[in-house]
Amino acid sequence: MDATRLPKYSELPRLDDIGANYAWDVFGEGDELGTLNLIDSDTLRQASSLVMDGDRVNLSLPLDQPNPPLFRREPFQHTIKRIGSMWDDRLDSFFPQGSTQWDGFRHHRVREHGFYGGVRDDPATGNPRLSIHHWARSGIIGRGVLLDVAAHLDTADYDPLAERPITADELRAVASAQDVEIRHGDILCVRTGWLSAYRALDDSERAAMAEKKGDFSSAGLSADESTAQLLWDWRIAAVGADNPAVEVTPGDPAVGSLHRRLLALLGIPLGELFDFDDVATRLHGAGRSEFLFISVPLALVGGLGSPANAVALL
Repeated sequence: MDATRLPKYSELPRLDDIGANYAWDVFGEGDELGTLNLIDSDTLRQASSLVMDGDRVNLSLPLDQPNPPLFRREPFQHTIKRIGSMWDDRLDSFFPQGSTQWDGFRHHRVREHGFYGGVRDDPATGNPRLSIHHWARSGIIGRGVLLDVAAHLDTADYDPLAERPITADELRAVASAQDVEIRHGDILCVRTGWLSAYRALDDSERAAMAEKKGDFSSAGLSADESTAQLLWDWRIAAVGADNPAVEVTPGDPAVGSLHRRLLALLGIPLGELFDFDDVATRLHGAGRSEFLFISVPLALVGGLGSPANAVALL
């Protein structure tokens, strides 16, 4: 995909009743990948050159974290079963989006207009259209760029556990302060500091957060149109964050939903609850912000999301 030929956000068609632009025809009819199309062979070859030290850093939380689960999800049940001379695992009540994960294109709908691409039928088990298994075929692999918002906003009045929108201008400021150029096909990795703050909570505080279902507070990307415009015009392939929703929660209904703007309208995959703490420390120590990002979702036909299974190679 020639990223130089992509229309700017301002040139995309618009849904006036939603107040947002959409990119349903940009990558062709029946597209399943959205902006993952921007990770081409040249982009991948350049990303592979970022492996300098050979260090491997895990970016995924254990499957049972956060604990208790957030957003009304249930904890999974892990059973070990003996089959003859072999032993097997079984998971029940397993939510693929309960820990570090990708939201697929069936995760969020745009009212009567449908999901990404204008697909209007409801999700169904085994339905291959807009299924997460399409992303698993090649994985989400490319140049990871860490924007360490938490380090940039390291002030007494910044609390990642508070409802604090991170604006498009602030993302630009972080990129400028880190002297990093965002390139087409990048996987944008945003460290809000939420995960570090969550880890500092005691069990009762974590339980109280889970009891609030989706109404707990967290810092995150502003859900307004300027954020969508910036990420589209940056030509990123995907965005992941260390907080539960990428966007600020609970959020202002008058501003709208960044999930709707990015996933459903622009085809930009969203990754949540990534562990960027260790990789941030290592990158800061090396004076760099980029690395080879590798994530392979589950090949679950009809899946709406998947564990990320992500690592950074430095």
